[in-house]
This record gives sequence, C-alpha cells and structure tokens, in this order.
Amino acid sequence: MAETNAAMGQRLRELRVRRGLQQSEVARRLQISPAYLSLIEKGKRVVQLPLLFQALELYDVAVEDFMRSLGERRVDDGLARLLDEPLLRSLNLSEEDLASISAEPRMVTTITALFNLYKNTRSQLDHVLASVAQRERQAGDDSLRFDYSPYDEVTDFLERNDNWFEALEERAQQFRRDGAFGRRVNSADLEKALFEQLGVRVHRIPERTDSSVIRTWQPKERVLTISSDLFEQRLKFQFAHTVALALFDEEKLHEPILEGYSGQHAETRKLLKIHLANYFAGALLLPYPEFYREVTTARYDVELLAQLFESSYETVAHRMCNLSDPRRRGVPMHFLRVDVAGNISKRYSGDGIRFPHQDGSCPKMAVHLAFLTPSVITKQYSAFPDGSTYFCFAKVVSEPHQGSLVKGTTYSIGLGTHADNAKHFAYADDMPFADPKKMAVPVGTTCRFCERTDCNMRSAPSYKFAFRVDEYTKKDNFFSPIVNADSGTESQKTARRKSTA
Repeated sequence: MAETNAAMGQRLRELRVRRGLQQSEVARRLQISPAYLSLIEKGKRVVQLPLLFQALELYDVAVEDFMRSLGERRVDDGLARLLDEPLLRSLNLSEEDLASISAEPRMVTTITALFNLYKNTRSQLDHVLASVAQRERQAGDDSLRFDYSPYDEVTDFLERNDNWFEALEERAQQFRRDGAFGRRVNSADLEKALFEQLGVRVHRIPERTDSSVIRTWQPKERVLTISSDLFEQRLKFQFAHTVALALFDEEKLHEPILEGYSGQHAETRKLLKIHLANYFAGALLLPYPEFYREVTTARYDVELLAQLFESSYETVAHRMCNLSDPRRRGVPMHFLRVDVAGNISKRYSGDGIRFPHQDGSCPKMAVHLAFLTPSVITKQYSAFPDGSTYFCFAKVVSEPHQGSLVKGTTYSIGLGTHADNAKHFAYADDMPFADPKKMAVPVGTTCRFCERTDCNMRSAPSYKFAFRVDEYTKKDNFFSPIVNADSGTESQKTARRKSTA
C-alpha cells in the first residue's frame, strides 16, 4: 500500500511539474492546503478517489493513462524536486532524458549536490557583487564599473558611433528598391519581399500559447514562425527585423561594423547584432531621405510622423535618434524608455545628457511625470546641477493584452535635446525659453549622485555629501543633505549649544 501511495504521489508531482504549476496554485484549485498536497506527493497520505479525479482533470490526463503509467520507470524524487527550480526548467529536459538520468542513482546524487552547491555559491557571489558595486558607487568612480552590464556596453558602442551605420542604410535602401516599396510599407509588402527576395516562408502561430515567444527564425529551413495576434505595426517590424537577420547570415553586413570590437561580456556581440538588425528594420520602414525630409518639415512631431509612415510612436522615436548622416544631420537627441516603476529598459544619449546605469533616474524628469497625464505629451526644460539644460518631452504608450493594461505593456517614451535646439521642435512652440531660471525644472542624474541640497523628491542620500544627522534641523525631505548654510542663525546656534551643555 505504501509503495502504491508513493508511486501515485510521485506521478502526480511529475504531472504538476510538467505543466509548470506551483503547489500552492494546485492546492487552491483542489481546495486543499499546500501542506496536504505536499504529503500526497511524497506518498505520506492516501489520495482519495474524488480528489484524484479532480487532479487528473486539472492535469488533463485520463484515469486509465494515469493508472497505466504507475508501472513505468519514474523520475527520481530528488531530481523531480529540482525541476521546480527556474534554471533546470529552462533546460527543457525531455521525459526520456529524466528517466535516463534517474536510472543512474549516483548521477542523480551528484547532480543534486552540484546544483545545491551552485545555488549557495551564486547567493554568496550576488552579495559580493552588490557590495563591490556599492563601494564603487560611493567612491564616485566614473571609470569602468564592476556592475557594467552587456546592455551598458551596447549603449556605449552606439554612442561612440553616433548611432549611425551607413552600410546598413544603403542596404536597406537597395532592398526597398528591389521590392518596389512606397513610402508606407505594410506587413503584406514585407512578407512578399521575404519570399521573393530571400526565399523565406512565413508560418503563423494560430493563437498565443503559454509562451511569450512571438517570433522564431530558422535560417537553415528559411522559415519564419510568428504569432498571428501581433498588431500591424509590430508585425511589420518583426518582418523587417527578419529581413536583417537573413541578410546578416548571407552577406555578413554586421561583421565589418563589429570588426575589432572586444567587449567585457561574451553576450555583448549578440546583443549588438540584435540592435543592428533593429537599426536595419528602422531604416527599411523609415527610409532616411524621406524620413529626414518629413522630420524637418514636421519639426520633430513624433505623433504626426507616426501617422505619415503608419508606424509606432516608439519606432519613430528610435529612428529620429539615427539621423546622424553628415550630409543630412538631424538635431542631436536623447532617448529613454521607462516603465511605471521607473526602471529604464532603453536609453541613448546623442546630446550628452547623462543617464544612470543603476539606482533609477530622477523622478523630476518628464519621462516619469508623463504617467501623471498619459493622454497628452509632457513637456519641460530640465536643468542639471552642472548648468546644462535640455528640452524634454515624453508620452505614455500602451499595448493591452486581453483588454487589460496590467497584462499588457505600458511604457513612457522620453525624448529631448539641448535647450538651445528646442526651437526646432513643434512641441516647444508654446514654451519659448525666455527665463531659464523660472522655467527650468531642477533635475539630477540619480539621487545617489545628485549634487542638489534641497530637492523635495529625494529617495536616498547622495554619495556626494557626508552623511550627517542633526536632530535639531528638519528639511522638507529627510534625505536632503545638511550643509553649512542650513545651520541657522547665531542665536539658534547659541541655543543649541546651551541645550547640549
């Protein structure tokens, strides 16, 4: 009886793990406690038939198939417990792989021990990395940091190249000519060109599965598998990106650009290839000559340009930061994409503005304030402590999923340029920079390195100042540093000395 309970419990656990369900979620659906479900899966409790039928219905397994499987070779319980770990779930081990491993008890013991050792070592390493990164930030070292990520390397590479790659521009123009594209390109045009020029067949996934993968390119088979529920703007961008990947594989367009480049991280070159493919897609959808002409005519009105080219706001915003052709150079700009929590997922500084690598950016910046008025463009002049001032504007863009913004995506797209260049932007027409001191909003790079002593929105003390607490002096923000000018009048100082005497 005990062996039967153990076999049934272990099999139920395997079915749950295979479907990626947590014990707490299954227990909730079965209306039992997680502790009781754990005892069942360990074979320490008899599973009653009504509960067994409920569980098998949840796992979509017939009773006959379940009972037949009890006699099969099963995955070791210790190994099965590891399958709940995110790292092992990402290895996509098949049932045959697991059964083969389970047949070797010493191998299972070794794998389990090594994985636990890895987890402990990784946890200790995370603490060390966080400690070293914090010390380097406290030291104010602007050189290459210990927490310098592959994404930081990509951004720095783009800024060194002014986000301008002429070879990709020329190849994109040639592809447009070969496809006889007009100014506006739709997904049907691109799908046709993929097949006629590159021999690529498109296979559509009929409906969104549990996976969030929207595109898979198989270069050897020349097959592009893509989700069928993408909006037109996203769909044609993914088609254009695939054009770039196919040309990169055949013509090696990206290799001369990356020749001689050696980054700190092994992943950086692949990330750069992805970005260069995105760059090519932008050049294909928004051809430089026409786009530059419309940008100058529309005076950088992103919304109008998105309508003219039937493209997304974010794609147009990205492309405006690519206008670095020496013969037709656009206004130097910066780009930011942040989420509601203030996390920066994309950034580019073409105008010299400084963005934080970590710790979040300044809440006074337009890109964050845009969430307060998501239906309109947020505009402001932003003054940094070093005296540099920028004209910034931002808009919230959203893509709901199943009618829900929470299930979908919501970002704020921030753009800007030096205040001296604001006259080139339609958004600044009602904000002439007449009185910089009164009009500009004082901002900083990030609280940890901000030099402002009286910001009412600080979220942390600055490393630029000594940490000093004075119980007799209260500033409107607790984290604002107390400096000599805040010490008060002579009579206040005298009273303070007497009170502590």
